[in-house]
Amino acid sequence: MRIISGKYKGRRITPPKGLPVRPTTDMSKEALFNVLNNHFNFEGLKVLDLFSGTGNISYEFASRGSSPITSVDGDFGCVKFIKQTAAQFDFNIAAVKSDIFKFLEKNNATYDIIFADPPYDFDQATFEKIVLMIIEKNSLNEDGMMIIEHSKYTKLDHMMHFSFKKSYGGSIFSFFEPNITEEILDGDGEEE
Repeated sequence: MRIISGKYKGRRITPPKGLPVRPTTDMSKEALFNVLNNHFNFEGLKVLDLFSGTGNISYEFASRGSSPITSVDGDFGCVKFIKQTAAQFDFNIAAVKSDIFKFLEKNNATYDIIFADPPYDFDQATFEKIVLMIIEKNSLNEDGMMIIEHSKYTKLDHMMHFSFKKSYGGSIFSFFEPNITEEILDGDGEEE
């Protein structure tokens, strides 16, 4: 995996084998950040990366100047690797080992961007629970954005504050914004 932009553009990061992850592909990651580029100046953004795995998305935000970043994953190996990589690159990333739902329950901080990449085999209700918990806890800043990565079999465009979605290969990114209401949508939820 490589960092595609920012201070550490082109740097390769090699996670240890055997981590229980499905990293976001470089193509999808590049497309995601092209979308975010139209909405944000990354410098100083406060970011929460849920189900962070190898930290792929966190490093991309950090390389572009976002700080502080909180990366949460339930796997000890993933969290250890993120801590090591953050120290190596001097990224302001706090890696937290926690069950995501317990973390969201206790968390009182707010963020500019929340990115979640749950296992694709979670059922529909579990994906919806993630969205609802973040909305109900007001974890997003007013002009912030939440992005959920999921497969085409999961549908989130009926959820409150859904803004638009983008699909890349087998991955879909659903975007949510606190200031979006259902009336603004154009019907199919695909961004023009």
